[in-house]
Amino acid sequence: MVSGAELSVPELHFANDEILVSTTLTLDEKGLSDLKNGVEKEITFYLDIYRVWNVWPDEFITGRKIQKILMADPVKKEYVATSFDGMTRIKKRFRDFDSMLNWVLTVKGQEVVRLKELEPANYFVRVSAESRLRSLPPVIGYLLFFVPEKEFKVRADSPRFPVGEAR
Repeated sequence: MVSGAELSVPELHFANDEILVSTTLTLDEKGLSDLKNGVEKEITFYLDIYRVWNVWPDEFITGRKIQKILMADPVKKEYVATSFDGMTRIKKRFRDFDSMLNWVLTVKGQEVVRLKELEPANYFVRVSAESRLRSLPPVIGYLLFFVPEKEFKVRADSPRFPVGEAR
């Protein structure tokens, strides 16, 4: 059975006036075999908070972007992963492929927004993950529009939650 990449439903934790988000990405067999064979991958996670409106489309409030780069050297049996969240860059070396995957494909306890910055309403968190195939110059992307730019793009929404005295 062939299936694509899957993203778990985001788990929300409310602590110290912060919304903390955790989720896990599961790659398909092709993505895993590419990594094991030494193909470098860049996976980008987007953690976005939306305000729920009854009549209008949901309103984007704020978000956070986390880039993770996976590199494997099958000859040396060395695995390197880098994570960048906009302010902090972390680079780790792993001896085990599964431990690298666990670290890279898991987003745990990332702050999205403080509760006091939100107006009273109902909200939800949308987590998206994507992997680009290649970096094409924009002009070539316009001319060769039929060539896919992304290997996959998946998203999952958290359950809705009220802030303040939501209407």
